[in-house]
Amino acid sequence: MKRIIIGVIIAFVFWFIMFSPVTAQKVNFWAVMSIAAIVLASYSYFSSKSQFSGLFSTNTKLILLGILSAIFLFVIFYVGKYLLVLLLGSSQNQISAVYITKTHTPLWVISIVLLFVIGPAEEVFWRGFVFTKLNEIRNKPYFNLFLSTIFYTFVHIWALNPVLLLAAFVCGLFWGYMFLKLKTLVPVIISHSIWDFMVFVLFPFG
Repeated sequence: MKRIIIGVIIAFVFWFIMFSPVTAQKVNFWAVMSIAAIVLASYSYFSSKSQFSGLFSTNTKLILLGILSAIFLFVIFYVGKYLLVLLLGSSQNQISAVYITKTHTPLWVISIVLLFVIGPAEEVFWRGFVFTKLNEIRNKPYFNLFLSTIFYTFVHIWALNPVLLLAAFVCGLFWGYMFLKLKTLVPVIISHSIWDFMVFVLFPFG
């Protein structure tokens, strides 16, 4: 449990730097996010080398499932965005606030880091390390799915954005459940990376 707590604290600090009103305007979000992703993925690997050997099995079906799940999740968010705005008009401002991070960074740079750094590294840490380690400590998969999702959601609290917290919670449950059922990170990494790319680059909501 100690290694999990240390890892989450590291994530907590990085997310504070990226999202806190105190620091967010003083740093390049994508640079800090890329560094955070690499640090957390490295921490995960060196903290638990043995467990990672079996987490990357794949085949064509799993790759296709990763792609389709990203599209499915995007559709859920697309519908959810309009329902939120319909019910709570102020939520549009919170959605738009998420995209402030795109300023001053070329889209091709954002695309590369989302697809090949952030998406893969976040899954290695949150699902491959945190969720897996929780299961090793206590074999209660669904409780651990919920707990790891709470950790994943809570680090976003510094943004002071309820819509972002809701999005993180839904994504955490979705990708955590995928990993729980499939027992491999490959389709989850594909799903996360493509969803990020769709939401931030191809079809932004803000």
